[in-house]
Amino acid sequence: MSEDKIKAGKEKPFNPRKDWRKWFYYRWIVKNIPFFLFTALLTVLYIANGHYADKNIRKINATAKHLKEMEYEFKTVKRDVIFRSKESELVKAVEPLGLKELTAPPMKIGDSTKEN
Repeated sequence: MSEDKIKAGKEKPFNPRKDWRKWFYYRWIVKNIPFFLFTALLTVLYIANGHYADKNIRKINATAKHLKEMEYEFKTVKRDVIFRSKESELVKAVEPLGLKELTAPPMKIGDSTKEN
């Protein structure tokens, strides 16, 4: 039946070359400009969000590295303080100042008025 219409000239045959052109004419593009702008905005936001996330990950990694270095430094300083606060090390440190280690136990000084 459709062949009869084609022969009569009432219906045009399907032409795939011209069919896609009807979707890209001027009015259709102008009508969909808000959608295109919205899509472009979403694309820009998506890319910006990815860059922001990468930057935050780099900051977190740098902070973690710095924290690890500070922990090592703290442990080193703590070890040195503990080592230097040993009695034998203190004696070695104050010997050039003329101070000596006590050989006799300390004496208790009392109040002479309370001797009863």
